[in-house]
Amino acid sequence: MPNIYDSAYDLEKSIRNSEEFTRLKEAYDAVMADESAKKMFDNFRNTQMELQEKQMQGQEISEEEVEEARKVVELVQQHEDISKLMEEEQRLNVVINDVSRIITKPLEELYGNPEEESNE
Repeated sequence: MPNIYDSAYDLEKSIRNSEEFTRLKEAYDAVMADESAKKMFDNFRNTQMELQEKQMQGQEISEEEVEEARKVVELVQQHEDISKLMEEEQRLNVVINDVSRIITKPLEELYGNPEEESNE
């Protein structure tokens, strides 16, 4: 029987060597090489993390904070390199979500999928 941790490390290597990760890394390196893009991206990430922290702590997010976050997102989406980085990150996230569904399939089969049961 294969060691589950060995399989997990093999999966990590596969992700690291995938076209999706390679393109993400290239897009990330391009943003980091451009000082203004890097500052813009860092501001975007900080805004994201601050709002996530507030949500996790059950704090209200004000309309001002929502509007500020929206402006930051619009700004970074207009920057070609950052926009490409975000697209590549989304592509890799799709792969990771697909893999997650595959590896959690035994649990889903064991316990059933509550979403499917509620739709019946």
